[in-house]
Amino acid sequence: LNYAFGHVNDRFDGVKIDNESRLSELSKLKEQSPSLKVLISIGGWGSGRFSEMAAKETTRNQFAADCKRVADQFNLDGIDIDWEYPGSSAAGISSSADDWENYTLLMQAIRKAIGPDKLLTLASQAGARFIDFAAIEPVIDFVNIMTYDMGRPPAHHAPLYQSYLTRGLSVDEAVAAHVKAGIPLNKLTMGMPFYGHGKEYLPDFIDYKDIMNLSGYEWKWDDQAQAPYATNGKGILVCTYDDPRSIALKCNYIIEKGMLGAMYWEYDGDDASGTLRKAVFEGLNK
Repeated sequence: LNYAFGHVNDRFDGVKIDNESRLSELSKLKEQSPSLKVLISIGGWGSGRFSEMAAKETTRNQFAADCKRVADQFNLDGIDIDWEYPGSSAAGISSSADDWENYTLLMQAIRKAIGPDKLLTLASQAGARFIDFAAIEPVIDFVNIMTYDMGRPPAHHAPLYQSYLTRGLSVDEAVAAHVKAGIPLNKLTMGMPFYGHGKEYLPDFIDYKDIMNLSGYEWKWDDQAQAPYATNGKGILVCTYDDPRSIALKCNYIIEKGMLGAMYWEYDGDDASGTLRKAVFEGLNK
């Protein structure tokens, strides 16, 4: 379980946590299920102050030490860094040309601070940009590829393969990009969206549980992309999402490629029956 989110604090030297009591509740679940791993994800879209923190050895080390403090205080199994993205201000955050190198130094500092037994993971952009993956590979446990948001209607946002309805990367291409960048397959997890994107009368972000309650649309399947979609009365793709069928195919891909596993964003997007998370579990544990 990745708890979202923690942030770099206003002094650039530590971790600020959203709703600490909720994190404590999640950590206590390990009393019922000792094999459960709970991590805190630090960052997220629009979460800044990474560039300033990582720019100086002093604040990097102070932040890393506070990561250990958080892990110890909340009985966590590791730290997940979700800086979106080093060297980019697209999310309205500060950035620097030095972020590329400083990101590597930051991950090395966190590993040194938390020790070898805690997990150190990260979320990465689908195209494997912004990070020196070969440099951080020795100190990280795995990479969660954000293989979603790669397109918007009238195109797919998380297609397994390219098709006439894709405008950006496919999942397959994103995985290949990370391998080429220096991360082995057994350290890669594939991101799966529990939400979709809509246009016209549909919201840009729409949870799977809400997509399943829509009416007045035609439900279709793209054999090339191996992805579902919905069209309006003119046959135009107006909603892109994942369903149990596309998830099962992605799980087959993970197994066949020898990837570490899957992750999804986010738990609350699923329906009350857990349709999608059950599809992930069953697909990976045949």
